[in-house]
Amino acid sequence: MNSNDLITNVSKNSNDTAALIWSVADDLVGAYKPHEYGLVILPMTVIKRFHDCLLPTHQAVLDTYKKVEKLAVKDGFLKKASGYQFYNTSPFTFKTLLADPENIVDNFKAYLNGFSDNVQDILARMDFDSQIKHMSEAGLLYQVISDFCTDRGDFSPEKISAVDMGYVFENLVRRFSESYNEEAGAHFTSRDIIYLMSDLLVAGDDYAFTGDGISKTVYDMTMGTSQMLTCMEERLKQMDADADVTVFGQEFNPFTFGIAKADMLIRGGDPNNMQFGDTLSDDKFSGYKFDYIISNPPFGIPWKREEKEVEAEFKKGTAGRFAPGLPAKGDGQLLFMLNGLAKLKDDGQMAIIQNGSSLFNGDAGSGPSEIRRYLIENDWLDAIVQLPNNAFYNTGIATYIWLVMKNKPVTHQGKVQLIDASNCASSRRKNIGLKNVDITKACRDLIVKAYGAYVDETYKGIEENGNAIIVKSKVMDSVDLGYNKIVVETPQFDENGNVMMKKNKLMVDTSKRDTENVPLAEDIDAYFEREVIPYNPHAWVDKSKTKVGYEIPFTRTFYEYKKIEPSGVIAARIEEHEKGLMAKLHELFGGE
Repeated sequence: MNSNDLITNVSKNSNDTAALIWSVADDLVGAYKPHEYGLVILPMTVIKRFHDCLLPTHQAVLDTYKKVEKLAVKDGFLKKASGYQFYNTSPFTFKTLLADPENIVDNFKAYLNGFSDNVQDILARMDFDSQIKHMSEAGLLYQVISDFCTDRGDFSPEKISAVDMGYVFENLVRRFSESYNEEAGAHFTSRDIIYLMSDLLVAGDDYAFTGDGISKTVYDMTMGTSQMLTCMEERLKQMDADADVTVFGQEFNPFTFGIAKADMLIRGGDPNNMQFGDTLSDDKFSGYKFDYIISNPPFGIPWKREEKEVEAEFKKGTAGRFAPGLPAKGDGQLLFMLNGLAKLKDDGQMAIIQNGSSLFNGDAGSGPSEIRRYLIENDWLDAIVQLPNNAFYNTGIATYIWLVMKNKPVTHQGKVQLIDASNCASSRRKNIGLKNVDITKACRDLIVKAYGAYVDETYKGIEENGNAIIVKSKVMDSVDLGYNKIVVETPQFDENGNVMMKKNKLMVDTSKRDTENVPLAEDIDAYFEREVIPYNPHAWVDKSKTKVGYEIPFTRTFYEYKKIEPSGVIAARIEEHEKGLMAKLHELFGGE
């Protein structure tokens, strides 16, 4: 199946399956409030997915268990029998559970207790025991298990791929979040955007296909249900069927973490690569370095909860992750940028999504400006791609992929490429939340082409539905993104117009204090003589207050001036309009 089919089909499959699962909520009405439905539905979906994966080898596991039951170490034998990194030694299946309604609670608990410890950990984090008790007391457990036991509720790998099941989970989590009426701080990332990020990472990696092919470690610091990781792995294996991809991720929501770990178990990876905890305050991958980092951290979300730990890490200086500076406490997205930088190998690359505030927020010397300065002066920022609006399920605002590279090719050094791909998308036939466009293969190829060329150019193409798409590229010298913010002082004057002195120093008139932003590539004194002295001959620069700032003028770079019509043409059109209006009035009132 090609990438466009996968992009299109996953939406339909995940929506249909998630709608079926969510219909279980009809049976929860009364016993649960709407925002509590996910407490049952998410764990039950995980359990049924495990169940359906294990069903073909169920008897083999039971037979093996009889042989090894008394052994001190039996995990290896049972995993081999199940064909997965997990197993269940209970004789029950969902169908046999339903055959004994009278004992459904005890039997279901016995079934869950048969799972291996790694599955028990997932269910414990989701606090599923308390939900079993709640459903039991409400007389709902038998019905809920029945709802998950229909033919349409078959979650076997043959029916639903790992990536598609991941999107089912994301769809459910999104519905769960919406029922809480949560802020859209966690933006679920669709397959088309992840494919674009993957292709951009590979396009910028001169060594991706050397030797025996792709062999990469990939890290997502805010992995959610781990869809960015599984999708990137899928994309790399489309490019190289023998690609060796090892993924790592961290997540602090117990439900989405449980889903991510479940997905890893089912796909046969190492579940220890999925870590639970808050990345900002409880880094589980300290000391690790990765080839690729791909992430869509929350933006517009305060980091007050992690304030103590983050500030302690900042005080470590270069021994910590946040040495360059701290952003305002209302938005922690640039902290994730710094975390990623700390975890990149010396030849590693990162694709990370940010909103517009990361481009320009913060004055010279502020935390955000210093973080940009750190990126740019180390020559690690390679490119920024503006995505089309409404590319995400739950936000329509402008978003950007920052491409960070620790070892830029010679032709990119000292430069930063800005790519405007806001008009490079294909309209969806049916929206998913706010998402009404897809970045299809034609769109993705055009964006990757622009990135690969790394020159000033406008690229035009046609997407799959026959509509025009356009990508604009502008390569800037890194130094042009910086400026010196200078403080201009003016002296006080007495009533005779003479400058006032105190201890042989000019007295400052603070009411006339001003600032100027001088391009970093320009000499401050020359700028001052040209731009300030002709208008304020007594002024001077207080060089002790000069600060370096960096911002990325994305909108200004791609602004196109549209010539205004001459006033005479506008006046003639107004006059013509007035004549037509008067004629209609005369006609209406009989020529009076």
